[in-house]
Amino acid sequence: MSFWLEVFASFLLVMGGLFILIGALGMVKLPDFYTRLHAPTKATTLGIGCILVASVMLHALRGEGLSIQELVISLFLFITAPVSAYMVAKAALQRRTPFQEGTINESLKKDILVRRAPKS
Repeated sequence: MSFWLEVFASFLLVMGGLFILIGALGMVKLPDFYTRLHAPTKATTLGIGCILVASVMLHALRGEGLSIQELVISLFLFITAPVSAYMVAKAALQRRTPFQEGTINESLKKDILVRRAPKS
């Protein structure tokens, strides 16, 4: 039984590493600020989550019980990552950070143009 749990934990570690790699590549390759913002908040959060779940499994498998520190790290990570991404995106919108051509839909474009229009 422990062999299969170790195999599953290894799979989670590899998948976590791949998600973190995908998030890092997204930061480098995506065209503008708003699309780059999704890479660390989505892929990297999932990657760290996989690694923490594998770590909790391995600690439980060794007989050390559940690791409270890893559970708290997971909780803070999944709570703070979306909130911080929202705040950074909102700040970028207020600073009028430009969008890459073709990444904005028409309804959002109209809303941004209305907000940017000079007030008379």
